[in-house]
Amino acid sequence: MPDVANRTIVLTGATGFLGAFLMAGLLERGYHVTVLGRSSKHMRLADRLSQLLRRFNLGEAEEQLSALEADFFKKYLGLDAETYGSLCEVARKIVLCASNTSFAERNRAQVLAANVDSLHSLLELAADANAEHLCYVSTAYAAGKCEGICMEAPITAASFTNVYEESKAKAERITTRFCAERGVPFSILRPSVVYGHSQTGIALKFNALYYPIKSLLYVRDICIKDILEQGGKRSRQWGISLGADGVLKLPLTIHLAKGGSVNLIPIDYFVETALHIMERPGVGRIYHITSNHPPDMATLVDYSERFLGVQGIRVSSWDPSAPKTASNPAQELLDRLLEQYRPYLSDRRTFDRSCTEELAPGLSAPPFTYDLFERCMAYAVACDWGQENRLP
Repeated sequence: MPDVANRTIVLTGATGFLGAFLMAGLLERGYHVTVLGRSSKHMRLADRLSQLLRRFNLGEAEEQLSALEADFFKKYLGLDAETYGSLCEVARKIVLCASNTSFAERNRAQVLAANVDSLHSLLELAADANAEHLCYVSTAYAAGKCEGICMEAPITAASFTNVYEESKAKAERITTRFCAERGVPFSILRPSVVYGHSQTGIALKFNALYYPIKSLLYVRDICIKDILEQGGKRSRQWGISLGADGVLKLPLTIHLAKGGSVNLIPIDYFVETALHIMERPGVGRIYHITSNHPPDMATLVDYSERFLGVQGIRVSSWDPSAPKTASNPAQELLDRLLEQYRPYLSDRRTFDRSCTEELAPGLSAPPFTYDLFERCMAYAVACDWGQENRLP
């Protein structure tokens, strides 16, 4: 049992984007991973994990993986005494990666429940197991509404862009306070916007970076359909036309309140850095897993036009308090689709990486080139964006 315990990582969130890739990385390094989670409506947790292993071509690693159905809202995770005791024996290192990533205010109760209320039993597990280390995966945007440099330090912000940021800030504070009071060594990881694998393009979820591109694709296809099937009368009224070369003239504007950048990192960089930190953790330290050279929205628009075969999209400053001017339906649709992501498309926050660079020197996010962008978007299109997050 001691040898197994020393190579065991207890992980939550393994069926999510970050957690799934993190699970794969741990298995590839020879760890035994005990996943705490629940079944979906149609599939047991063990079957969900087996499906992920096949997707990662890691079927042979199934013997390194244990699935434990748990209820994070119940004492002892809803487990019987014997099962909970056995879990405590192997829970030397615990990684909390489960999260509800919705930005929508209408989902406030669910987001706070998943990201805040569910923490208590998991933190109690760390204390009961006398865990060597607890790693909490937060977000760089828990920094809240601010500009300038965000330090690898406890959150001080009082206002947030959305309930997701707010919930992660609350979770950080709860985790920090609990671990200090109960003597549990801990670290906090704060990734920025994570997209697919930089070498293969593979992703499991297609929101964040993908959603604005998918929104442009959606508007583009509506216009092309109007031109090819309806003669394009409406499109012409909006200045939209299809050239003989197949390039769509699409005079749309992405309205941003201010200039800034989009802090993007690929999932493989997140996993490599997270594993490096987990194997050499500092106690009570916070690590920004972010990019030192984030692209601006003008660069992403250029990449998007090349990939989608359109031209005419521009980025413009916009005063959110100013009255809205009359616009065409295509512009109105794009504005609505981009609304929840707008703050992240012109972000003036930059992230100090002193702790991360000290612990993981030489590791950095790759430059966000067009080739990398194309590889990830081509994968998304090829798998129909995972048939998730369908646009209205």
